[in-house]
Amino acid sequence: MDLLSISKSKAEKWLQSSTIDSSTKEEVKKLLADSNPKNLIDSFYKELEFGTGGLRGIMGVGANCINQYTIGAATQGLANYLNQSFPSTEVKVAIAYDSRNNSKQLAQTVANVFSANNITVYLFPELRPTPLLSFAIRYLKCQSGVVITASHNPREYNGYKAYWTDGAQLVPPHDKNVIKEVNAITDYAQIKFNANPSKIITIGSDVENAYYEQVLKLIPKQESIHREKDIPLVYSSIHGAGITMVPECLKRLGFENVQVVEEQRIPDGNFPTVQSPNPEEKSAMEMALQKAKAIQAELVMATDPDTDRVGIGIKNAAGEFFLLNGNQAFSLMMWFILKNRKDKSGYIAKTIVTTELVDTMANKLGIECYNTLTGFKYIAELMRTWDGKKEFIAAGEESYGYMVGDFVRDKDAVSACAFFAAMAAAAKDEGQTLYQWLLQMYVEFGFYKEGLINLVRKGAEGEQQIKDMMKTFRESPPKIIAGEKVVRKLDYKTSEETNLLTGEKTVIHQPSSDVLQFYTESGNKISVRPSGTEPKIKFYVSVNTTLASAADYDRVALILDQKIKDIEKDILQS
Repeated sequence: MDLLSISKSKAEKWLQSSTIDSSTKEEVKKLLADSNPKNLIDSFYKELEFGTGGLRGIMGVGANCINQYTIGAATQGLANYLNQSFPSTEVKVAIAYDSRNNSKQLAQTVANVFSANNITVYLFPELRPTPLLSFAIRYLKCQSGVVITASHNPREYNGYKAYWTDGAQLVPPHDKNVIKEVNAITDYAQIKFNANPSKIITIGSDVENAYYEQVLKLIPKQESIHREKDIPLVYSSIHGAGITMVPECLKRLGFENVQVVEEQRIPDGNFPTVQSPNPEEKSAMEMALQKAKAIQAELVMATDPDTDRVGIGIKNAAGEFFLLNGNQAFSLMMWFILKNRKDKSGYIAKTIVTTELVDTMANKLGIECYNTLTGFKYIAELMRTWDGKKEFIAAGEESYGYMVGDFVRDKDAVSACAFFAAMAAAAKDEGQTLYQWLLQMYVEFGFYKEGLINLVRKGAEGEQQIKDMMKTFRESPPKIIAGEKVVRKLDYKTSEETNLLTGEKTVIHQPSSDVLQFYTESGNKISVRPSGTEPKIKFYVSVNTTLASAADYDRVALILDQKIKDIEKDILQS
């Protein structure tokens, strides 16, 4: 059966269902009547998959979209698994949501379904950042939690992230077991939508206050903040949940001159001032940069809608603002934390596609550094392994996600903003800038530069194109990249590393994942992976060399930039 026939059949089932409401059925009829079948196919050609991180998709009617029925099915499956896993316990969950369109209504649907399954629900009364949800799960002693968000995806998306009792996103065996339960929901009539209001409790301000207390305990060099409390800082929430916590956190830390980008202050799921609410993209931070230039700020910060990622802007030697990429920001944060840490015990963590500058730094400073698969759930899993045995210091990834301390078990842009602000104050207190610190770090530990290519491939056709690209790179790896031999291939799907010069194979001790990495003879690294949350394939490029002095930065940066361009050109032609 072709995709159109499959889609029509599933759409007809929605029309015949007694559970689906009339307005939804009208939308389904419009899709069926449309002469162009593309939207019908994209909406119904498959069930929206509950993956290892939950759900994420375009909002709309259909089995492959985010709506009250697909969200309800996910929640019913999770509720079934929770009740099986904790049969003699009062099961409790926490629920949060961000500023996206329909987030509040979908969060209420989640609360209704959990409560109907005799599960106690703690529901935030207003939008709040994802990291606060992670914190609340442990603070309220919940078995699970859900946040309605599509993180930094475009405005048409929404999603559902599920968490376990430790405040971390689901990992094996729980993720697979929940997926099994969700897949067992074959009819929306199986979903218990009728709420038990007595089981739904509104979360109070005590959770937020307890979170702030934990952040304030971790910030080093607070005496610098007291002396530099007036330094101008610019912050934008890009119409997201960050406005509810970031300014307050900075205020409690002692900063008195935090300038919010007013045009982007009001939460709005249409994100009217940006093309995409992703701080990884310069266009999303343009208003914040303009404000920073106008008031001669020391630092620019902007968070994504659910406030688990933050983009950072600093001034160069000429006083002009530029954006740090995620690798630079994470490295600089680690340099600040580790150099102010007297105790050399403990460990830090990062993902396999994040800059190896952090590995080099940790090795030279005598701190353990672990690498995990992409995603903070794997970092949280590592933390669970060492709970009570080793002290966790901090973690990060190249995609603008950072976490300091173990009280949150996911990316945390609220505490990250507090740390970057504290860093700006400490640098100013020393008569320096964050830019000067960046160059000092490169001179001391090596000059690493990274590039990222995102190839977007939407819909059913795009999904197949991404699979075909991965198959080609896996079965016919490039032999030469930018004039250098490729000497190592790491295939995380088969858990096998191959020395391409000798043919020798070794085992990779990581969970299986659809990721490939190639190393050239001079140490350049290229990583390839399909995104787990967006319809795109990602290519990460990393190059490095020594930097003799800060004065040599511009010249060496141009050389590394050209090397990245050459590698990207060859990769895209492969």
